[in-house]
Amino acid sequence: MKKEKGYRVIFYLAGLLILAFGITLNTKTGLGVSPIISVSFSISTILDVNFGDMTFLWYAIFVLIEVLLHTVMSKRSGRSGKVRVTDLKKAVAADVLQIPLCLMFTRFMNLFSVMLPELESDCAGTFAGSFAGRLLLLILAIILTGVGAVLSLDMRIVPNPGDGIVQALSDFSGKNVGFVKNCFDTFNICLTITLSFVFAGHIIGIGIGTVLAVIGVGRVMALFNYLFLEKISRISGIEKN
Repeated sequence: MKKEKGYRVIFYLAGLLILAFGITLNTKTGLGVSPIISVSFSISTILDVNFGDMTFLWYAIFVLIEVLLHTVMSKRSGRSGKVRVTDLKKAVAADVLQIPLCLMFTRFMNLFSVMLPELESDCAGTFAGSFAGRLLLLILAIILTGVGAVLSLDMRIVPNPGDGIVQALSDFSGKNVGFVKNCFDTFNICLTITLSFVFAGHIIGIGIGTVLAVIGVGRVMALFNYLFLEKISRISGIEKN
């Protein structure tokens, strides 16, 4: 049992590391960032502040919204007699634990941001700086993002705030998680475009990479689970849904 828990922690931390690298590599291609971090990316660019720090603040807002939604759901279930959030303290504790998680996660992002070059400018004149090279690295970034996300989620320890907010909104609205995810991505894209035009006069962070991330990350997650979930579940001792 201890060995299985150890594997779960290893898979979980590896997932967070891979996810942070994938998201950061995505931004470095200059082809558009994933919707979930497009708002923090645009604000960090407009204000010329650290991207990882702004992402931490954005994720902290997600956590506050999750706490609010779980509190409202708890009161709602108390009035209706239907139990949707059976233990408010447990739900809020799980939400709050996302704060130290996203602090660690965004520190990884800062580290990778320093390590990786801005491909279009720093690698100009090389294949990595060309459109074809950046597109290939974008595809790699999407694959890494999907693998990292599914590894950390499958271990069922503490969700990334970007996933936690979607689950909380799904529970609150009673809508399918996939539908809520699409709506939330659309909201982030619209907010990013609005902030970009109002404060910069042009679109920041939205491009072909954003579209490919919306389509590709989910497909990578599904494929990874199809190929490896059974084996990983057996090693880590988690129960498959």
